Amino acid sequence: MGKESQAESQTRLAEARDGPKGVGLRCDFCGEQVKSVRRVALDHDYDRLQTPHRELYACPSCSERKERSRRGLDR
Repeated sequence: MGKESQAESQTRLAEARDGPKGVGLRCDFCGEQVKSVRRVALDHDYDRLQTPHRELYACPSCSERKERSRRGLDR
């Protein structure tokens, strides 16, 4: 058996962490598997880059709901 290449090793580690390719991403808010996620880090009076925190990624639906709530538009 030959040595695993660095690229093969990185792919194997990524699949162990994220699941196999093509499975998609998981929203940290609703838990659904989706094709894309969003993260807002900077906006007027909103800076999550300087504040220690766990990064969370939201599906488009949860991102919109979170943004409306953050801006005070959902009441």
